[in-house]
Amino acid sequence: VFELLMSTSPLYLGLMLFSRKVGKALEKTVDCKRIGMSVIGLEVPHVHVHLIPLNEMKDATFQHKVKLTDQELTSLSKAISAKIE
Repeated sequence: VFELLMSTSPLYLGLMLFSRKVGKALEKTVDCKRIGMSVIGLEVPHVHVHLIPLNEMKDATFQHKVKLTDQELTSLSKAISAKIE
């Protein structure tokens, strides 16, 4: 995990490039002002990236979660995937 967080690490660069691709597709799919990013991994040595549609700063606090049905999540996932370049 520590190697990953070094900005010159190939793992870090790959994670950021992939996250950027998905973030750009998410921004084209979801109505928002921009996409925020949070990299978290506390419980065990790992890391994962949250890409968060933002309209206000409070959207980045994880306090307001949008609830979607399985069908809505599947549809959203397909729409985002279709826009990945």
